[in-house]
Amino acid sequence: MRTLPELLAPAGTPEKLVFALQYGADAVYAAGPQFGLRAHAGNFTLSELAEGIQYAHGLGRKVYVTVNIIPHNDDLKELPMYLEAIAAIGADAIILSDPGVLMLARKHAPLVDLHLSTQANAVNHLAARFWQEQGIKRVVLARELSGAEISEIRGYVPEVELEMFIHGAMCISYSGRCLLSNYMTGRDANKGECAHPCRYQYALVEEKRPGQYFPIEEDARGAYIMNSKDLCLYPYLADILQLGLQGLKIEGRMKSVYYVATITRAYRLAIDALARGELLPPQLQQELTQVNHRDYTGGFFLQKPTSLDHLYEGNKGQGEAQFLGIVRGFDPEYGLLIEQRGHFRLGTRAEIISPLGGPWPIEVVNILDRQTLHPLEAARHAQQLVFVPYHEPVPEYSILRASVPPRFA
Repeated sequence: MRTLPELLAPAGTPEKLVFALQYGADAVYAAGPQFGLRAHAGNFTLSELAEGIQYAHGLGRKVYVTVNIIPHNDDLKELPMYLEAIAAIGADAIILSDPGVLMLARKHAPLVDLHLSTQANAVNHLAARFWQEQGIKRVVLARELSGAEISEIRGYVPEVELEMFIHGAMCISYSGRCLLSNYMTGRDANKGECAHPCRYQYALVEEKRPGQYFPIEEDARGAYIMNSKDLCLYPYLADILQLGLQGLKIEGRMKSVYYVATITRAYRLAIDALARGELLPPQLQQELTQVNHRDYTGGFFLQKPTSLDHLYEGNKGQGEAQFLGIVRGFDPEYGLLIEQRGHFRLGTRAEIISPLGGPWPIEVVNILDRQTLHPLEAARHAQQLVFVPYHEPVPEYSILRASVPPRFA
């Protein structure tokens, strides 16, 4: 069988880096304090990034640092020192999209692998070849490619590492080519400050042509003409593994710890099952609905998207489970030590997932404050530490979740 591609997960914060790796990512992509195209993701200080890289390397995993903004002249002044710092802390690759950043990276981080961001919109084999000749080791292909096109690119440039997105939110335009945010809010999407105007609610009005209607699908709440569904290529994973790619990428540096862990776990278990010659586990596809998400679409993988791949029901996500907490330990007398991440109370019926196991059912029959051991009716406070009875230890980094709305005994 072909060598399995890396599973890449987003790491918007140090905590998300840990959970992405614990839940099965071979590599994570993260941003330092500058130039990372996600200004509101949390991101890392350089010292946090160094610690994250050390942690990943201790597990035999990798960290790729995003430097994929489209910089103006003023942005270039601090880039050389920043690139040198990234190289010094041991980053496994730099993800970039701008030719100027590429020139600086080759000079100031010459020993670090360079990956071309999807922001560069590589959609053909000549582009892949061109970027390889400029020093790029891996090309992250544009989302706007079918499986057949990806296979064709692979055939033309077998020596170039290729990577594709398999899950997450999608821009309605080619990535990095939208100026709606700049125009409508003054926030530069190409510097990581996108306000996501494509998710706004719109109505088309032409006041001089009363009674003349334009062919836009809408409902009583208006028209969401630029509001894409979320990408989910899980059903096509067996075919994707035959494409000879080096990386499969999950979008979501701004998503929650629970989202990163759940999605990474589902794809990790599915890839490993396929590698063993097993069928794609249908229960794992159900796991992908347990996080906050928009309706799913296959994007461009089989064909060009149609009106069915747009959302007309609003811009809010949906999810079938609520993130309640993280298991931080176990006491034989008191049970699981839970760090609260969502309100739960006595009688809550929940379940536990771990990096490789679960879900296991659990009913909250008692709650004890960790410090005082006083009984509580509910865990109400963010990151509050409480004990919940359970009959045995569960793996570190396990997650407590409940259905939405939570069920009670």
